[in-house]
Amino acid sequence: MNMISVAEALQRVLDGVDRMPMESINLAAAHGRVLARDVVARLTQPPSDVSAMDGYAVRAADVVKVPATLTQIGESAAGSAFDGTIGPGQTARIFTGAPVPKGADAIVIQEDTETDGDQITMTEAPSPGRFIRPAGLDFHAGDVGIAANRVLSARDIGLAAAMNVPWLSVTRAPRIALLATGDEIVRPGEPVGPNQIISSNTLALMGLIAASGGEAIDLGIASDDEDSLRALAAGARGADMLVTLGGASVGDHDLVRKVLGADGLELNFWRIAMRPGKPLIFGKIGDTPMMGMPGNPVSSLVCGLVYLRPAIRAMLGLDPHAATQTARLGRDLAANDQRQDYLRATAATNGEGEMVVTPFDKQDSSMLSRLARADCLILRAPHAEPAKAGDRVEILPLNGESACI
Repeated sequence: MNMISVAEALQRVLDGVDRMPMESINLAAAHGRVLARDVVARLTQPPSDVSAMDGYAVRAADVVKVPATLTQIGESAAGSAFDGTIGPGQTARIFTGAPVPKGADAIVIQEDTETDGDQITMTEAPSPGRFIRPAGLDFHAGDVGIAANRVLSARDIGLAAAMNVPWLSVTRAPRIALLATGDEIVRPGEPVGPNQIISSNTLALMGLIAASGGEAIDLGIASDDEDSLRALAAGARGADMLVTLGGASVGDHDLVRKVLGADGLELNFWRIAMRPGKPLIFGKIGDTPMMGMPGNPVSSLVCGLVYLRPAIRAMLGLDPHAATQTARLGRDLAANDQRQDYLRATAATNGEGEMVVTPFDKQDSSMLSRLARADCLILRAPHAEPAKAGDRVEILPLNGESACI
């Protein structure tokens, strides 16, 4: 099977996953979840005309000429409305958020009044409607307050609560099962043998999955034998996707395709014209999508950003396509070969306020520390011409709101 392009591989991945079903959750647990159904207000807010200030409710016609002295006949506070009606020459003490009494059509703030018992002198003339929040100023019953297909923020949670909606319909978080493979890897903190290294991929991808809106399931580390891989892979039953780490290339000990193929894996593709991350598998085992990541930690994280994160977002009903930017190149680059390149780079701002991105001199895919220090990935198309410092290049940011690795 020949190498396919990044764009074709991504489209095949997106075509191979389904949107997750809805579930109902308590409002308190909804932050960061993806709304699956519009949130509709169950009441009107405010439910009646209310005062925006502390002061006195008046008929504006009584205070056309100032000073004007009115007789206080009552008081209206939030939760304790005045039930009477304001007639000619009358006023009522009112507090912020309190219902405006019948007959009143303006508020005179307390700083513009003088009191003498129940005689209140107004020193400023309000226009009708002054300092009154009309009923429904914020929203009306039946209004769509929050449209579906968005990640719920703290502001959304507050609005839903104000609309008296205690339960929300959200898209269920995709369950992504992670299975690392290889005799050479051990978990952080475990004894490290002379021919072993620490497994960083699982924990890094768990962070990517969580940041993308998914739920990670750690199946552990399978040794380089068929029985171990098959036994641990069985733990993916019930998951929405199986992601294996390592064992995806063509070496004698790369068993993923062999073992899972015997268990019904229908292979869609397994080589992509990209760097890092060429040996990436995608297919299905029954109805479950399967993605086989390279064992190299940098390759797996870049593949996670390019393919796994978009897959999770598609499963959530969100736009799966990454938001790229452009920046000025900080140093010259040679022509590219047939593989799409993702160069780790740092970012700075030049004297004109433009972003300048400078790729590391060494881009070896084993250097995880370079990825940790990078601010972005520079995207270079296959067969790209040489680029000069100052040229505009496309980048994929690794910091900021959209960052997940």
